Amino acid sequence: MSMGTMKIVSLIKISNVTKIYSTVEGETHALDTIDLDLKEGEFLSVLGPSGCGKSTLLMLISGLIPPTTGTITISDKKIQKPYTDLGIVFQQDVLLDWRSVLDNVLLQVEIRRLKRSDHVQPAMDLLERVGLSGFAKSYPRELSGGMRQRVSICRALVHNPPLLLMDEPFGALDALTRDQMGLDLLRMWDQSRKTVFFVTHSIPEAVFLSDRVLVMSARPGRIVEIMPIDLPRPRYLSLRDTPEFTAYSRHLRELFQEQGFLVEDTVSQVGMPPTV
Repeated sequence: MSMGTMKIVSLIKISNVTKIYSTVEGETHALDTIDLDLKEGEFLSVLGPSGCGKSTLLMLISGLIPPTTGTITISDKKIQKPYTDLGIVFQQDVLLDWRSVLDNVLLQVEIRRLKRSDHVQPAMDLLERVGLSGFAKSYPRELSGGMRQRVSICRALVHNPPLLLMDEPFGALDALTRDQMGLDLLRMWDQSRKTVFFVTHSIPEAVFLSDRVLVMSARPGRIVEIMPIDLPRPRYLSLRDTPEFTAYSRHLRELFQEQGFLVEDTVSQVGMPPTV
């Protein structure tokens, strides 16, 4: 489903947000004047160079850190403390080795002081949807990296939040596992249509998953462009071979080339690799 057919209701509004960190070495200007609306049920990916503030923006939305200036609202409520009605998935799965797969998923329930018995079956259903129904009693050490990350996604979703924040969740995985995780995530998203804020370094991944792709500049991070992705859903890997997919990827790549983050010359004038 493209943004053109999506019910347009803003879930998150970011207005004139900046973030400056104070350190022993001085101030670090991480983000500068961010204005953004996330629509209810939208899948938004954020692309940008390392250090541009992608993860900082995610942490601001979660309420785990405050903005220096500006406001962030979720469902018209100003975020002034950690926002609880969401799920977060990080690059590292952060599973507890001494807990079973099921108990790792239910850790979210325990932390939130929800009734465990009400969430056992939803947890099992989530594990089944990601192909782990036979591993509920297994321990993290018995799982592959992709399986562990599937568990962390289930843990983020077990309390059925409307918003999912994902900070390079597939960055540590091999290419084949990463493709499969993308397919798994889209299948789950197609069924629930949660709002997803997805941080990635991968241009093809961003195009494949998203309704829109937000491109950020180097620090201090600013929005360079927000590009709608008008590709049919559900999406399959064969979509990456289409001219439309290639055109979106090329445009995003050119944006980074214009900013100097991608240099195609392999040898400089003195015969040495250029410094990027």
